[in-house]
Parts: sequence; C-alpha cells; structure tokens
Amino acid sequence: MNLNFTISELCKSDIAIKNNINNMPDLKALDNLLDLIFYCLQPLRDKIARPIIISSGYRCDKVNRFVGGASNSQHLSGQAADFKVQGMTIAQTIDFIKNSGIEYDQLINEYDKWIHISYNRNKNRKQILKY
Repeated sequence: MNLNFTISELCKSDIAIKNNINNMPDLKALDNLLDLIFYCLQPLRDKIARPIIISSGYRCDKVNRFVGGASNSQHLSGQAADFKVQGMTIAQTIDFIKNSGIEYDQLINEYDKWIHISYNRNKNRKQILKY
C-alpha cells in the first residue's frame, strides 16, 4: 500500500515551531496516528482520488491550549486530524465519507472551513456534528 501521509505531517505545528514546543507524540499517540492514517485518511485519499490538505493532527497539551482546543480533544491522543479536500466543499466531503464505508469516530464540520475526522479503535461512534 502506498501512503500519502506521514507522521511528521500529522505532528507539524506552526504554533509549536514559533513557541519552541516539542510536539512529538508518545508511543500510544503514535499508534493512534498510524490507525488514523491506515483506517481513515489513506482510505479516503484512495477513494476520493484528490489531494487532502491536513491543517492539524497531533497536538501536545501546550499546543492544544495555544490553539484553544478542547481539553478532551482527540488531537491530544493522536486520534484526530483536521483537513480539507482539494476541489470539494466541506459538505460534499462529509457526504462522500458518510457513504464511503470508511470507518471513523467523528466527522465534524468546523465552521464550514475544515473537517475534523477521528478514529478510536473498537469504539467508533460514527457521529457527524457541525459547529
């Protein structure tokens, strides 16, 4: 299987770089990031056949506080990523995922600007929310 995503891409944070914060995941978060790539992001990329632009993935606690993330955010455990699909609206992308058979825990339309997708091994709720 060819992968279009890397761990470094999912850990990159301009906030972390600017504030000299180590945003590297621990082994559990790393394992969760690999699940997210393997079960959500890569299957979506393969099915949708368009570039997926990741804006946020893993966040350590400090980075999460800087960006105003929820204290229980799945980004903290490496279970979530925020993204857009090139050439598609947020609503089109969510509809595509909903009907694709791709496993996910949550899909959140965040302000019609990006999609939050998460994966929680053996505990996926298939929730679709909008903020």
